[in-house]
Amino acid sequence: MVDFAYIERVLPLYERAAVLTVQLGIEGILLSIVIGLVCALILYEKIPVLRRFVMIYIEVSRNTPLLVQLFFMYYGLPKIGIVLTPEVCGVAGLAFLGGSYMAEAFRSGLDSVENIQRESAYSLGMNRMQAMRYVILPQAVSTSIPAFLANIIFLLKETSVFSAISLMDLMFTTKDLIGLYYKTTESLALLVVFYLMILLPVSIVGAAVERRVRYAGFGA
Repeated sequence: MVDFAYIERVLPLYERAAVLTVQLGIEGILLSIVIGLVCALILYEKIPVLRRFVMIYIEVSRNTPLLVQLFFMYYGLPKIGIVLTPEVCGVAGLAFLGGSYMAEAFRSGLDSVENIQRESAYSLGMNRMQAMRYVILPQAVSTSIPAFLANIIFLLKETSVFSAISLMDLMFTTKDLIGLYYKTTESLALLVVFYLMILLPVSIVGAAVERRVRYAGFGA
């Protein structure tokens, strides 16, 4: 029998946890986009030295779990005098992990743009920066949209491990309430509902954006 009184009582707690989850998720994703774009441009332009550091960063980031990265920042860095709040660790960890995935998404988009596009831009009098900004990047971004959106959804779901560093996110709230009231079914049901409320709109809006971009003539 579902305890609706319990659900009504804990609903405000889930709402606050959802707000925190979305806030940290958005901050981490925005940073990951910036990191990913910079890394992708470095790889695309084959900038010496920096290119090697970016490749190492991508391999380290993609081949270590977010949980391990969070533990390193939250529990490991204080050993050398660097103390970060759980919120900062969560955003930084998400940006560190997401940056590598975004870099690969952007790089695949850049690689898909044919060289003749750059040459055509040069023939019109554009310099290197203008060609990248007005010709190459718009096409690369539109091609990267499916992978880009998949990464956003992936990173939002990864916020579920924030509870490991004592952040009062949806997962932490759920585990805490289960431990207090033993209302496992109701608590998990609310967890699922709130994650669906966060992720479904992202998926729907993302699909609409992808269609609009492709209809505009940028995508394949």
